[in-house]
Amino acid sequence: MEKTNVLLIVSDQLRYDCIGASRKYPVRTPNLDRLAGEGIWFANAYTHIPLCCPARQSLLNGRRPETFGSLWNYDLGPPIPPLDPDTYAWPKELQRAGYETAYLGKWHVHPEYDPTSYGYDEYVSLQDYKAYRDDRYGVTEYRHGFFGDTDPVPIEDSRTHWMARRTIGLLERYGRNRSVPWHVRLDFDEPHLPCRPSEPFASRYDPAAVPPWDNFADSFANKPYIQRQQLLNWGVERYEWSDWAPTVARYYALISQMDDAIGTILDYLDRSGMGANTLVIVTADHGDMCGAHRMMDKHCVMYEDVVHVPLIIRGKGVAPGQVREEPVYNLLDLPPTLAERLGFAPGDFQGRSLVPLFQGPALEWREEIVSTYNGQQFGLFLQRMIAKGRWKLVWNPTDVDELYDLQQDPAELNNRIGDAAVQDVVAALRSRLYEILLQEGDRVVANPWMKRQLLGGHKL
Repeated sequence: MEKTNVLLIVSDQLRYDCIGASRKYPVRTPNLDRLAGEGIWFANAYTHIPLCCPARQSLLNGRRPETFGSLWNYDLGPPIPPLDPDTYAWPKELQRAGYETAYLGKWHVHPEYDPTSYGYDEYVSLQDYKAYRDDRYGVTEYRHGFFGDTDPVPIEDSRTHWMARRTIGLLERYGRNRSVPWHVRLDFDEPHLPCRPSEPFASRYDPAAVPPWDNFADSFANKPYIQRQQLLNWGVERYEWSDWAPTVARYYALISQMDDAIGTILDYLDRSGMGANTLVIVTADHGDMCGAHRMMDKHCVMYEDVVHVPLIIRGKGVAPGQVREEPVYNLLDLPPTLAERLGFAPGDFQGRSLVPLFQGPALEWREEIVSTYNGQQFGLFLQRMIAKGRWKLVWNPTDVDELYDLQQDPAELNNRIGDAAVQDVVAALRSRLYEILLQEGDRVVANPWMKRQLLGGHKL
């Protein structure tokens, strides 16, 4: 029996609601929409940690980063141990099973060891692209820093399309011997700020026509102090929507540009005939504020803008045209999914295989999602979040906690943590959050003081 190939595409800082299939904001992503129509669109996929390095390390290892010590990005702030190459990484199992493996794009897992130490035979890095670009066009100077610019490099030599071209080259080579299965992972650096789309995408969205985020007018009443401080740290405390709109338009544009690059890969897969035997997965490490709640980037918040992410799976055994509503972890659930689907030896995974959802609803499934954040860029600010049904609780040990009704207040503007009418909801969420954190090895609750604060909500 022919083994299944795997194409895993991971975007950096891609919001769930900026994919056309979400039917939310006017970002055009025809190729991802087509992929979603041919497979499963997971409407409630969440990252377990909205930060680059620990999220990517967990994806390789299959466990929460707190269990192996990767609390934040190793290249900013106090040093933190990255994922050791001697620990379990599921691509190594694919190598042992005879797969050809390749990794392209953003790494951000270890400062010294590259993907070839974690189960990949070949590696095409962002530095490889930079060397190509600098040699061909020279070093580009930009004017607007993190707020983005138009990239003067032609679209065919933009980073998105160069990476897609290199991916297709690998697929062409692997496709010459159909008896040998392959796994290719492509990690786009896009649309991570600064957004620098090339033409014709750079002019695709008129800033004047870009609608404000639903939560842009946040007053931060009864919310953690660090959210207001975030505006000051970025120097955007006086920004109106007219100041943000050009940046958001570039964010839209870069998503459409990445979608176009992905389309070239999907077209090649289907044209070559390999698509029928390839599991295609598209997701993101986390989302992006990009002006939502008037904030930049993603730090020190657990809003839907950064924890709710896209997840699409297409391939043999996946019933097409599904929209699954079950709460899933896009990164923690993928390793056990691949282990079951491809038949390799699993690690001590903390996620759950998505295979039971490939053909329809599962008889039993989890009811909640827990995401974590440990601080760094604006100071060490610990957060633990649980979302269950319409409710989301965010435990902030050093500031006011948060409770949002995602049904009545999807923009998360009204913090109801002190509302007497919902204290039974708060108590139940606190108890369940404590159970999950303790069960999954999060040491932050493994002492009587933190346990008392979380369960009792003891705050001044």
